[in-house]
Amino acid sequence: MSNVYRTLGFIVIAMLYLVVGVMAAVGTISIFRKMLGPKSEQMFYALFLALIAALYLAFLAYFGTVPAWPLEATVLAGFVAISLLGLRLPFALIVGYSLHGLWDLLHELHAQGGYFAAGNDHLTAIPLAYGFFCLSFDLTVAVYVFRRRPDWIAAWKAAPE
Repeated sequence: MSNVYRTLGFIVIAMLYLVVGVMAAVGTISIFRKMLGPKSEQMFYALFLALIAALYLAFLAYFGTVPAWPLEATVLAGFVAISLLGLRLPFALIVGYSLHGLWDLLHELHAQGGYFAAGNDHLTAIPLAYGFFCLSFDLTVAVYVFRRRPDWIAAWKAAPE
């Protein structure tokens, strides 16, 4: 019976983190849309993607998962490249945030059951349900970028801000 309670508890925690992730994304979107012009807003989301991808290196250092360095550093380099493209191409940000959300989910599933590697040292550890929070945050931002992209494209074609 304790496994049932553990599973139900995890489901409740995961649902809460999913909701909090959406709320955090909506708050971020609301604040920065008011603070920044279209070009600056696009640049913000491009740089933010690189920053959130770099958090995995902080987790790696904190949890001491040394064998995960090569994979995590390679994936970070990929997200930085996508971020650089996203400075001018909104589609890169849509792809980047969606992929980052999937990367977060992969880490969460790995952390909960070790599904993707022999042993628990090939992906860095993350805090409980962090992957669910990030998945919902990232996908909410990806949807926002999709909806906002016409304004950003038009801003690059218009006169300087």
